[in-house]
Amino acid sequence: MNYPIYLDYNATTPIEKEVADEMLPYLTEIFGNPSSSHAFGLRAKNAVENAREQVAAMLNCKPYEIVFTGGGTESNNIAIAGIANALKTKGKHIIISAIEHPAVSEVASYLSKNGFDISIAGVDEQGFVDPLTIQRLIRNDTILVSVMHANNEIGTIQPITEIAAIAHKHNVIIHTDAAQSVGKIPVDVQNLGVDLLSIAGHKLYAPKGVGALYIRSGVRLEKYMHGANHEHDIRPGTENVSHIVALGKACSLVRENLVKYAASMSQSRNMIATGLSENIPEIRINGDLNRSLPNTLNISFLNLGAGEVVSRLSEVAVSTGAACHSSGGGSGTLDAMNLPVEYAQGAMRISTGRFTTPDDAARAVDFITKAYHKAKGSFEEVAASISNNIQDFKITEYALGMGCGCKMRPNDLESVLKDMSPQILSHDVIVGTETRDDAAVYRMNGEECIVETVDFFTPMVDNPYSFGAIAAANAVSDIYAMGATPLFALNMVAFPVDKLPLSVLKEIMQGAGDKLAEAGIPVLGGHSIEDTGIKFGMVVTGKVKTENLITNAGAKTGDMLVLTKPIGSGIITKAFRIGMADKKEIDNAALIMEMLNMKAAEVMSKYPVNACTDITGFGLAGHLHEMLAASNVDAELWFESVPFMDSAERLARMGAVPGSTIANEEFAGQWTDFTTLQPAHRSMMCDAQTSGGLLISIEPASVIPLLQEMKEKGVDARIIGEIHDSGSGKIRITYRKRVH
Repeated sequence: MNYPIYLDYNATTPIEKEVADEMLPYLTEIFGNPSSSHAFGLRAKNAVENAREQVAAMLNCKPYEIVFTGGGTESNNIAIAGIANALKTKGKHIIISAIEHPAVSEVASYLSKNGFDISIAGVDEQGFVDPLTIQRLIRNDTILVSVMHANNEIGTIQPITEIAAIAHKHNVIIHTDAAQSVGKIPVDVQNLGVDLLSIAGHKLYAPKGVGALYIRSGVRLEKYMHGANHEHDIRPGTENVSHIVALGKACSLVRENLVKYAASMSQSRNMIATGLSENIPEIRINGDLNRSLPNTLNISFLNLGAGEVVSRLSEVAVSTGAACHSSGGGSGTLDAMNLPVEYAQGAMRISTGRFTTPDDAARAVDFITKAYHKAKGSFEEVAASISNNIQDFKITEYALGMGCGCKMRPNDLESVLKDMSPQILSHDVIVGTETRDDAAVYRMNGEECIVETVDFFTPMVDNPYSFGAIAAANAVSDIYAMGATPLFALNMVAFPVDKLPLSVLKEIMQGAGDKLAEAGIPVLGGHSIEDTGIKFGMVVTGKVKTENLITNAGAKTGDMLVLTKPIGSGIITKAFRIGMADKKEIDNAALIMEMLNMKAAEVMSKYPVNACTDITGFGLAGHLHEMLAASNVDAELWFESVPFMDSAERLARMGAVPGSTIANEEFAGQWTDFTTLQPAHRSMMCDAQTSGGLLISIEPASVIPLLQEMKEKGVDARIIGEIHDSGSGKIRITYRKRVH
């Protein structure tokens, strides 16, 4: 396998060979417990203390001021929570900067929920904290200031010495997260004047899972983990000897070679910055390269999301945000810097390392430039790159989001709709904007109604034909969910005519046409516009007898909830786009998305169904909530009963969670009790689906016959929960059905 050029050293570093060699004996030969008094334990204890001296020498402090931890995040937690609890009788005011890593900001957020007052110090347009801002924020009850030494996204080096002097003038403790700065610039605790400083091993060519915390002598922390009195009675637990030895060696190498390391990283970083600025004049460099880490370059493209470039950049490993929180949303650091809107669609972080060569830098410039021009490319350039087999063309490169995951965030949409003026409605409108249904229903006469729906979105698979088929299946699904029969459809097309050949659009429309032919209805026309990306969908019209109309507002206490398709398409399409899922996984997901809900609807029409909706962009939890709120009931779901697509759970655990799913989960927190669900399982229940199945609320006496007939029709429907009480749309999710 040909690996790409690695330019994401701020995310993590490889283990230096000398570091690996140093730690190996402590994995096999020297295996004793450092707390044991025999020879095996003493050898291990000696190794730990030697490493402590190495870390202390690099930081210019005393060995007894070093506590070994499980990593930078743990160091930050011990420092911040430890000071907060130790000094809470003095005061409960803490100051952090607006650009802190989640390992700091989330600790502060936790403390804010437990009686502490958190002030946020803003930054200027270059990402720097003004020491005078800290001075203005300090109060009589301030006990701690925490400002990172160097930012992980843009590399700005903060004026910690000046901030520390101000904090000490007011008798306030100062902590700094130095995870990104150690190994790149001098980190001397005496010069910095800090009381607490955090280190992460995997940022300086040591293993993951080890770190250190400097605690100035005389500073008292209250420990939050309890056990034996390891690590000066601050961090209990048997020491990870091999990793501590590795961290010590890594710090020793930094002390001996820092000037050489910094010069090498700076040379490659500057080569890339200069090359990209020359090749792409409209890029913006975020931050100040003269006052930043020697290895860090953060750029934004004018009116172009960095994701569009990165998706075309298989030859270079870079980041579109900090690795610890790149799954969702934008950059908190760039938001705090008030990045101009034309550059705010996303940023690319490039971070060089000890092993980045000038040749790597030159090639990276070439690859990134080509990817940029491909994202912005002309018709001729793109057409020339298309394979003779158009089925292999990657249309997801022309999409900022994916499928129904492109829907507006539910809380944003709700904030817009709630203030809309009431519409003038005819008495023949059965379902309109005032309900939570996905289609409109208009009574044509006493016996029959017209049902109309519209859906469109961006590609979630690379195959144009498959994308068209999925879009058609998704569009007609709302008709089936309301118990109606589809009559005809109209196309909705947005297409970059100046970038792509029309043969791509032809395949999309062919896939949609064939899928609707399977549904037995024609496509009678439509509307098209030129756009910067691909968007496709349909308006579908259907009919239903008034007495057979099903909405999402009729769920009743005691009803069982049935789902007719497995979910997880948002997670799998996200994973495929970032290279985490393989072709087989995306192809299997595509087959499920292409599947019409026609057979499920045919069976459903024979049974007393009280409510129904299909599962799309707001996820299972979101669409169920809409049904429950419209019906004035609450429900319980059983996670282990919900059908999921193959590999969805594994990929969710690996972090392949779309931003739309994260937004769904945040919104769902207002009315969902996730009980003890694991984070990945919460995301799965809120995953933004494209062309999902029907969610049916049916009386218990009819559910087994319904499931049996669906199975005969090839529909693998499952009971996933029940309506358990009247209410306001709340959902409780447990792992399995509770026994009362």
